[in-house]
Order: sequence, then C-alpha cells, then structure tokens
Amino acid sequence: MPADEKPTASVWTRPRRPQREQLTREQIVAAAVELLDREGTEALSMRRLGNRLNAAATSLYRHVANRDELIQLVVDDVFGELELPATADGPQWRAAVTRIATDLRAMTLRHPWIAPELGQVGLVHIGPNAVRMSSGLLAQFEAAGFPTEEKDQAAGTLTAYVIGIATSEAAHLSLIARSGKTEQEWVAGLRPAFDEASRQHPRLRDGNSAQQDVHPQQIRDETFSYGLDRVLDGLAARLDA
Repeated sequence: MPADEKPTASVWTRPRRPQREQLTREQIVAAAVELLDREGTEALSMRRLGNRLNAAATSLYRHVANRDELIQLVVDDVFGELELPATADGPQWRAAVTRIATDLRAMTLRHPWIAPELGQVGLVHIGPNAVRMSSGLLAQFEAAGFPTEEKDQAAGTLTAYVIGIATSEAAHLSLIARSGKTEQEWVAGLRPAFDEASRQHPRLRDGNSAQQDVHPQQIRDETFSYGLDRVLDGLAARLDA
C-alpha cells in the first residue's frame, strides 16, 4: 500500500483502546442489539444508546468511533449466535450445509434489522464471528470435493440465496409486527383483497386456494426448503460433473 494511502476505516482495522472505566464495549454492543431488536435501525443513535446505558454519548465514543462502527460490531456479535457443525465427511456435506443455511436464516429472522446489513459487502464481514462462519462453510464445500477455485463461488451462491430470501421474510414479518396482528390474522385479512385481485388470473387463484388452510409460517418454511434443495441440487450436479 502506498505510504500516502490510508486503509479503509473500520472498527476491525484500528487498535482497540484500553478500557479505563466500568462501561465496556461488550455492554455497549449488547445494549445496541437489544435496542435494534425492539425498534429497528432507525432508533439506533449514540445518544439514545447512551441514555439506555446511563452514560454520556462521549463515553461510548471512547469505545466506538461512530454509528457505522457500532453497526459492524453488532452484526458480528449476532453472527456469534451461529454454532457451526463439525466438518462433514464427503457424502454428508449436504446435511451440514443445510444446517448452516437454516441457522443463518433463523438468525436473520430473530434480528430482522440485520437483513439489509447482510446484503452489504466489505469490511463489515471481517469481524471474527463472521470470518469463523465463512471459514466453516468453506470447509464443508472443501470436504465435499469442490476444487479450490470453485468452493468460494459455491459458498457465495448458497449465502446469497439464504440472505435474499431471509431479507424478504424479515421485511414481511416486520410489516406484520407493526400492524399489531399475528401472521395468521394478517394473511387472513389480506385474503379477500387477494382473491379479488386474482379473479382474472386462475394460476394465482389456484395456488392461493391450495394453501388457504396452511399456517403462513409453514408455507415460508417449505418455500425456503424448496429453494435451498434446488440450490444444493445444482451444486451437487457440479460435483457429479
């Protein structure tokens, strides 16, 4: 790197300051995750977080340079919830990868605010927990037999599918939560309008009628599993080739 070129700013690229007070970075991150889970990213500010911790915003800045750094920290903290399975023997790679994908989706739905952050690329993904997850996923594809030049692409394809569908689900569930209704109530309330809108489109109407008595969460789970299986079918075909 040229002497006059500075590295991209990130909480992961600068030394951590020694802690000289009772308030710790871990406490700040835990409080931020709680606030985000309750009220979403729009509610997160250094001042508001300081109020929740009974500390001045300046105290927070001794540990976190700005809100962007705080987001990097909370995202990586949530990645720490993932428990990766042991690297599978070759034939068992699919079950192990399915577990990782399912856990990643569940993590995203527990913390809907994280979905847009997972759609971003770059330094936000170099925290220790995110790196551990990525490395564990790569190990599964390596054990499956994917060549070195292809295992990154296989892992990226899987992750893109999971993040994409989980982002859509998280937005859907956040909308329902704001309505004050359960998912079943919200879907039932929308059904008459959908029936009317699909009156001239029998393919849509038939599909909706077939699922009318199925719990919405079951539909979402089955949709996720179907898409995941098709992605894995495609990746398995690459191994067979």
